[in-house]
Amino acid sequence: MRILQILTRKLSSSQIRSCIFPSLSSTLSHRQLHSSSNPASSFGIAFDIDGVLLRGSVPIGGSPPALKRLYDDSGTLKVPYVFLTNGGGVPESKRAKELGRLLDVNILRLQVIQGHTPFKQLKRRFENEVVVAVGKGEPAEVMSEYGFKNVLSIDEYASYFDNIDPLEQYKNWTDKQDGNLNSKSKHVALSNDPCSQRVEAVFVVSDSVDWSRDIQVLCDILRTGGLPGKEIAHQPPLFFASDDLAYQALFPSERLGMGAFRIALESVFNAIHPAALKYTSYGKPNPFVFKNAETVLMHVLQSCHNNHQVNGKKQFFKTLYMIGDNPSVDIKGARQAGIPWFSILTRTGVFKGKENHDVFPADLVVDTVEEAVDYILSKEGIS
Repeated sequence: MRILQILTRKLSSSQIRSCIFPSLSSTLSHRQLHSSSNPASSFGIAFDIDGVLLRGSVPIGGSPPALKRLYDDSGTLKVPYVFLTNGGGVPESKRAKELGRLLDVNILRLQVIQGHTPFKQLKRRFENEVVVAVGKGEPAEVMSEYGFKNVLSIDEYASYFDNIDPLEQYKNWTDKQDGNLNSKSKHVALSNDPCSQRVEAVFVVSDSVDWSRDIQVLCDILRTGGLPGKEIAHQPPLFFASDDLAYQALFPSERLGMGAFRIALESVFNAIHPAALKYTSYGKPNPFVFKNAETVLMHVLQSCHNNHQVNGKKQFFKTLYMIGDNPSVDIKGARQAGIPWFSILTRTGVFKGKENHDVFPADLVVDTVEEAVDYILSKEGIS
């Protein structure tokens, strides 16, 4: 797996090192929690979503009551937390509303960090360029909200080319393209036919819905320098929101994720193109994602406590808890990020083992997210 670690070179060694402490108990690994005299501002929590809080759109593991414990009786947030997920496909504002409805708590847009959230940092580079957004949900809407002015979903882009998808006549969901075409003016400001304009970058925002068409069209774009049907040319930049091979959904066994789609695209591209596919992947377990989550958690803390500072000094977190279900993504990422991260692995998603994971052991293994929150609040001295 060739995941390019975005911006991690900018992190100092002290920011990414891990630290070993004596064992806490039979269910804990070697790192120890920090105590705090000001618990509400010295720690924060990052929750994965799929397999931890939800399975599909169904709450699991006692997630609604667990989250409500992070608020006071008036509904004000007393413990800073974020949702740190490799999923996505809709704008953070819309995801916050959806999560709030499903989990029965008030959630700020700021608290939602999705796999594609870092794409907003590429706005200056591609703001006025033609870019294609791939995936389920509303990929063009996501990129448009980030400030990209000439975004086409792959559904819409493919619709401009006759016969680009040789299997289109056998597919029964072509009506979705009509809906995307109706929203064209909202996401693009093109004066010419998109067929004649070079695609300067491709963003895989969420899981591909139509692998056969998307692999075909992406190979056309990437092999020709962004001009399908033209001669072979330099590959435009390609960005993936995450690289998860699998994730836990409603079906009992795991479902293939964006990482699987990347493997399929890369295999085909490398078989038909003289140069290997170049790409950049974001998402967990990239240490940059955890560093960014720490920054966001500080903003959440400040928004909830009116920029509160202790003794006039800037606040910092002594412990940040990552609660996830995927050892190779959530736990690996937290361990790579090092202090102050503390990893908690639940058994409600990808991981279902009785003992800790052999390759990426968590600091604590629990059955559910409710049990994880119980542990955190008890350790931090919050009732």
